[in-house]
Amino acid sequence: MWKNDDELFALMRSQLFPAVVGDILDTMGFLHQFLAPAIRPVRPDMVVVGRAMPVLETNCFSAKDADGHGPLAQRPFGLLFEALDDLKAHEVYVATGCAPQFALWGGLMTTRALHLKAAGAVLDGYSRDTPEVLQLGLPVFSYGGYAQDQGPRGKVVDWRVPVEMNGVRVMPGDIVFGDVDGVLVIPRRAEEEAIRRALEKATTENHVRDAIQGGMSTVEAFKTFGVM
Repeated sequence: MWKNDDELFALMRSQLFPAVVGDILDTMGFLHQFLAPAIRPVRPDMVVVGRAMPVLETNCFSAKDADGHGPLAQRPFGLLFEALDDLKAHEVYVATGCAPQFALWGGLMTTRALHLKAAGAVLDGYSRDTPEVLQLGLPVFSYGGYAQDQGPRGKVVDWRVPVEMNGVRVMPGDIVFGDVDGVLVIPRRAEEEAIRRALEKATTENHVRDAIQGGMSTVEAFKTFGVM
């Protein structure tokens, strides 16, 4: 039904939404694939769909620590710039690992991500420069706006590594699909079946909607179509 990610993500944007794919994943035994509901789009109409590029953060307590022994002790932001510059087309910057005490994303990062043709950012924490992010239009999902800078408070320690967010495993290359109702992680090994079945379910739901609008009861609709 699709030949590449360009076609796949265009299909998902036009015909699917995270809830219907999440329903299918439930039936496949993937019962915990939605990230925490606190992660919301900075504008309600934003939709993100792309391949996950997980980024691992940690808290710190100074931009540079003269007494630190680790390789990142003298590096403000840690490996943030390297991780950001490694974004590829259709990828989603997915950051987690630290306490939500500062912004993990901002306007300049949005500008760079757009230049790299990335699909968006999903943050287990806050974002900032919200007016600039809104103007640029890249889908950004976060806990909300908070201006406090990452510089002396957090560092990226690795990227393109498996991470967990609210108990949800996120592997490099998994599909991240989010809208105003939540962000879904679709495991790569399950994506073809899940998306194919979700397309079928979405078509059936349209028939159910038409039937209910025509006066059919919900009891009869579920008995007839098997979805609700």
